[in-house]
Amino acid sequence: MVEPVPSSAAEDEPERAENGENDANGKRRRRKPKKQRSFWVELPILIVVALVLAFVFQQFFARVYTIPSASMESTLHGCTGCYGDKVLVDKITYDFADPGPGDVVVFKGPEPWLENEAPAQRSGNPIVRFFQNVGSVFGLAPPDERDFVKRIVAVGGQTVQCCDAQNRVVVDGKALNEPYIHWADPSDPRQDPFDPVTVPQGDVWVMGDNRNDSCDSRCQGGGGLRGVVPVDNIIGKARVIVLPPGRWGGVSDTNPQQNAQPVALGMSAPDWQQGVPLGIGAAAAWPAVFVSRKLGSGARKAVKRKR
Repeated sequence: MVEPVPSSAAEDEPERAENGENDANGKRRRRKPKKQRSFWVELPILIVVALVLAFVFQQFFARVYTIPSASMESTLHGCTGCYGDKVLVDKITYDFADPGPGDVVVFKGPEPWLENEAPAQRSGNPIVRFFQNVGSVFGLAPPDERDFVKRIVAVGGQTVQCCDAQNRVVVDGKALNEPYIHWADPSDPRQDPFDPVTVPQGDVWVMGDNRNDSCDSRCQGGGGLRGVVPVDNIIGKARVIVLPPGRWGGVSDTNPQQNAQPVALGMSAPDWQQGVPLGIGAAAAWPAVFVSRKLGSGARKAVKRKR
């Protein structure tokens, strides 16, 4: 004789069945499958999450920047209206170390640099402008702020000038070793000279690798001290070229001061001035030779008279 199931057990039976528990007869009931969300419902959520993570990463750790000009050729490629290199910029390195000579850095333009710079153009269409702003965050469009990319040549407390007799930039009396320089005209590898500038503490002196096609600390803001860049303006250090695929690779950070050669500090003189000391020496030598010959002749005559 089968005893009736108590009412409380009977009421709990559906709940146990839904949870995959055994019913009163000891039979296992299958758990009722949950209804999965549609792919088209999950896709927007995944996209939003990915964008948020990418935004946080680029705001605090690293960001992709587009090279807009040829001032850093041939280290970094870029030109107006073309598909320039996309560079990953490390934003946390300088939280633990100071910027040094040879570092290729991206920085916000100091006030003197922005006096003659036009802001990035944005569309009047709000939808297009939105996508332009989003693209700038991910390095797919020029940034709204006016940022620059150059190489650090000298740091605070150092004196920089150009050039020595071999047309090399001089820092603290030593001619730099700059293998990264790109000459637009290889047959005429000369750079414009500039007077000595002592870089203030907390600033850096930057120059483009494409030495004759770069407006940098030498000319921005009128040059001199107005051309230096505050360390606080540096966004980060250029590390890797991420696009296009054919340009993948690290960004050279050769320290030009490492194998610098001591030279005489000061502006190199023109050729005609370099010949002045030689001419003075030759002119001064003639009277000495003339007097020496006269004295020698007089001595020989005196010897002959004694004989």
